[in-house]
Amino acid sequence: MELWIPITIAAAFFQNIRFMLQKHLKGQLSTIGVTFSRFLFAAPLAALLVVCLLLSGVAEWPGLTPRFWVFAIVGGIAQILATALLIALFSLKNFAVGVTFSKTETVMTAILSALVLGEFVGPVAIFAICVTIMGVVLMSGLPNRDNLRLGIFGRPALIGIASGGIFAVASIGYRGASLALVEGEFLIRAAVTLAFVTAFQALAMALWLGFREPGEVTRVIGSWRISSWVGLMSALGSLGWFAAFTLQNAAHVKALGQIELVFTFAASVFFFREKSTSAEIAGIVLIVIGILILLLA
Repeated sequence: MELWIPITIAAAFFQNIRFMLQKHLKGQLSTIGVTFSRFLFAAPLAALLVVCLLLSGVAEWPGLTPRFWVFAIVGGIAQILATALLIALFSLKNFAVGVTFSKTETVMTAILSALVLGEFVGPVAIFAICVTIMGVVLMSGLPNRDNLRLGIFGRPALIGIASGGIFAVASIGYRGASLALVEGEFLIRAAVTLAFVTAFQALAMALWLGFREPGEVTRVIGSWRISSWVGLMSALGSLGWFAAFTLQNAAHVKALGQIELVFTFAASVFFFREKSTSAEIAGIVLIVIGILILLLA
């Protein structure tokens, strides 16, 4: 088994736990405050990992380039926007459906991989993407043509699709940043990229919150009992994603990362006691089938 596969599965698992914790925080903090919590507590953990890798002699400084900064900053801004949209979506649809709508990210990542990084997918992969799109359409759970049209272009669907598209930009940014480093093994490349991105995100969001939502930074720090766990899960998940992006192209990583849906539905049923319709379940089945086809391709 190639190393990127278990790393991606682990990243998806940690990301799902983070979403669960962030949904719990939604009642205590604003949408932007919940988004900020992951970066505030993840940034020092990422920096500590880089220091440990360098001091232990396991890795050497990989060397930064202008291309690294461009990709890292674009990816960092995109992730902030996409995460905020996804958290806002939780209040419009239940936990499982909200995350699933964002999974159009896989489609857009494949397109952007080809356009920006020159990493193309084959016809079988394109078929798999179409199967995934059909699954997202079914997630509306609406029976007739008119209602189906309204479901696809309704507010929850549009926010979810926008979130997925911006997440795709973040994925391409992170892979591009990691590959733009001068040298180094995959772990130090992933750790350095993570450290710079999370530090930038924490600083940018702190300044934004200070201007637009005075007092929210203090409230985020005050919620440290949960927010610190959000930061830890975010750091572990992001490290996994960044490492996988360094080892494999972003479209394949995000395709396998859809296994998060299994974790999401388990959380939805066992932790949040939420119910899903038969159409939503059928849509998720199609999405999972599309993931498997894409991975095999």
